[in-house]
Amino acid sequence: MAVEVDVLDRLPTPFGLVRYGVAPDHLSIRGIRETLWRLLRNPSVRFLGNVEIGADVSTDELRRHVDAVVYTFGAARDRRLGIPGEDLPGSLAATDFVAWYCGHPDVIRGPVEEALRPARSAVVVGVGNVALDVGRVLARCGALDHTDMPEHVLSALGGCPVRDIHLLGRRAPAHAAFTTKELRELGKIDGVSVHVDPADLAAHPVTDALVASDRAVARNVDVLRGWAGSPDGIGNPTSVHLRFFTRPVEILGTDRVEGVLVERTALTPDGRVVGTGEQAVIEAQLVVRSVGYRGVPLPGLPFDASAGVVPHERGRVVRDGAPAPGEYVAGWIKRGPTGVIGTNKSDAHETIETLLADAAAGRLLRTESPDSLTTLLADRGVRVFTLEDWRTIDAAEIALGESRGRTRTTLATRAELLDAVDSHQRIC
Repeated sequence: MAVEVDVLDRLPTPFGLVRYGVAPDHLSIRGIRETLWRLLRNPSVRFLGNVEIGADVSTDELRRHVDAVVYTFGAARDRRLGIPGEDLPGSLAATDFVAWYCGHPDVIRGPVEEALRPARSAVVVGVGNVALDVGRVLARCGALDHTDMPEHVLSALGGCPVRDIHLLGRRAPAHAAFTTKELRELGKIDGVSVHVDPADLAAHPVTDALVASDRAVARNVDVLRGWAGSPDGIGNPTSVHLRFFTRPVEILGTDRVEGVLVERTALTPDGRVVGTGEQAVIEAQLVVRSVGYRGVPLPGLPFDASAGVVPHERGRVVRDGAPAPGEYVAGWIKRGPTGVIGTNKSDAHETIETLLADAAAGRLLRTESPDSLTTLLADRGVRVFTLEDWRTIDAAEIALGESRGRTRTTLATRAELLDAVDSHQRIC
């Protein structure tokens, strides 16, 4: 079956979270974009960047121009803690912090950079891979020149005085969502000590059963036991504290973050988390919450507000209780914010199998030519970024990086991205 694919992106650049969500010091994972780049160069694929569904073109209009639409817009909103002080200056969502250090063009720089400036001690709420990314970037804040971070990010991180980083998890180590590979990286950072309270690793029927039944959990706990039994790392300038059975009660401060009031938790025999009433204050000038994500509705598309996903049946979008012809969904907006890149591959495979079955059964719809979509966008004055535009941006970022002794430097604003393309066109 011959298939032509249009890739529409709200941003001017391709690659989504591979460009704007994977930590810049994870060079091997960011290398996945080379695979995606090869796919985009396929003659049957067309990239249309800087096109926002629901604003530049409606879902109804889109359906009229193609046989099928696969929505893969993820889970863009962070979950809140719901505690007093959460909106104080110095309290950030991990989504904003990650977007900032990756050079996302829509990020508002001021709150992030102002939060970093006085931060000697930071609290990261969460013990998933994103929380570890945040903690690791803070711990390495003066040693990231080898990455493709924008210059203003390197400058702000280089001037950040943080020396203590506390990662908080309200449950046991065995319940943490991080992967072992990500966890081990913390212990490989020069000048950084990792601290774990041995009491957090005490035996409990629920966690012991988890360790015995799940190899990944057992590996995580083994790594944590190694740190709990190691010397305290006197002499290292930076410390990362992994604190389990700890939940934030209130973010303290008058005009900005000054600390976090936390409560010690415990597991009941049946595995529930309960507060013990034992409280303490962690001094901190920066708080980053990383407790999950939620999908956001797209105008014109059904949305399950309680689950934060688009309702579907094996990837088919469900409208008014029935599968909608030609509409599909994949990724986090399909199943919720769980899993890693590999999980999304199997998820997408299910959706595409469904789409191909529907195509074979004649269940797809189209009423207009695909080429008329670009005409529609042009008539509305939408500045569509093409694959050639991306080639120009890519070359500009590489050249900028090489001029500074790096492999590349990310262009971090829409103005910079547009200027790179327009400058190239003027030269040509």
